[in-house]
Amino acid sequence: MEVKKIAYWEKAGRQNTEGVIRLAKERFLEGGINYVVVASTSGQTGVLTAEMFEDTSAKLVVVTHHAGYLKPGEVEIREDNRKFLEERGIPVLIHSHMLSGLERSISRKLGGVSRTEAIAEALRSLFGHGLKVCVEITLMAADAGLIPPEDVIAIGGRGRGADTAVVIKPAHMNSFFDMTIREIIAMPKVK
Repeated sequence: MEVKKIAYWEKAGRQNTEGVIRLAKERFLEGGINYVVVASTSGQTGVLTAEMFEDTSAKLVVVTHHAGYLKPGEVEIREDNRKFLEERGIPVLIHSHMLSGLERSISRKLGGVSRTEAIAEALRSLFGHGLKVCVEITLMAADAGLIPPEDVIAIGGRGRGADTAVVIKPAHMNSFFDMTIREIIAMPKVK
């Protein structure tokens, strides 16, 4: 039997960002993990993670929204943050959301809900938005070939900042149900 601590925030949100990154780093330093995947819309959470993990051997991957998420043709990550990360050899993945993507477009146009959207909603409803994001960015990074099929730490939240971190065994989109959440490092009590 292995006993691990889990941190629970009183509420979800960006106010937990530094704490969740610190806890993710503590878990990383325990060993057995090489990669950290972090969701970052503007790039600020990615930069903060890079700074906090700078003295470690962690291989970071920053995942952001696809171009056109808010406005056609626009990428949300700030150019200064993207440059900061890329200058340090940290890949910035701009990718379609695995748990919505094209399916959301069809649902908006024709109505109904897809099976993929149902999976996303189940994760959000049961565990919170941050955990859904952790699953999604891990899928995205795996499909882009940026992480191997070994346990990684994923950090996510909703909108800006982060409030959730997990250890997760990645899978590719075509083998989604092979993915395993191995440990919850931190998450909000209230979604």
